[in-house]
Amino acid sequence: MSLVLHGYWRSSAAYRVRIALALKGLEYQPVSHDLRGGAQHAPAYRALAPQALVPALEADGQVLTQSLAILEWLEETHPAPALLPAGAGERAIVRAMALCVACDIHPLNNLRVLQVLKHDLGLDEAARDRWVARWIGEGFAALETMVARHGGQYCFGDEPGLADCCLVPQIYNARRFGVDLEPYPRLVAIDGACQALAAFAAAAPENQPDAPGPDA
Repeated sequence: MSLVLHGYWRSSAAYRVRIALALKGLEYQPVSHDLRGGAQHAPAYRALAPQALVPALEADGQVLTQSLAILEWLEETHPAPALLPAGAGERAIVRAMALCVACDIHPLNNLRVLQVLKHDLGLDEAARDRWVARWIGEGFAALETMVARHGGQYCFGDEPGLADCCLVPQIYNARRFGVDLEPYPRLVAIDGACQALAAFAAAAPENQPDAPGPDA
């Protein structure tokens, strides 16, 4: 199967998919779209992804969008190693953890929202950072409790899975905006366990071919 992943080195949604692809040992061709310059709005890319968002995954003539939909597709088409546990109830718990990030934290802090805050509403950098910290903080507080109930070395048990694919990029974003992570020791510990794995290291933003160099 031929896979082409359209993304951007610092997109946390694309980061989720890179992690899952690496965990499942799947090779892919990366195609970068510089979100800062609006490359995602080019007509050729909109023809692939009507929302003009990354990621988009081309898979043997099919184009898949929305990171969680892509992760579910990867799980269904390449079930080993599994990103979801076996039981229906356990799967629902893991999906809830993932959606806590993908639906309730990330959408309020992604690039297009931050651009509206700056250009349309006139928020300065300090106000923007407070906005980011508020929504990450509320989501992480809930996720910390969920992990306390169901987690182990990772978000659910002792194998990395769907929730970890979402958590690690969001912690990356939290650190990028200077969010205090001290109230979330379980999430920080899980991030550390994930970072020790080769799949997560390969997917990290700084290790992507379109990432700027240290002097950029």
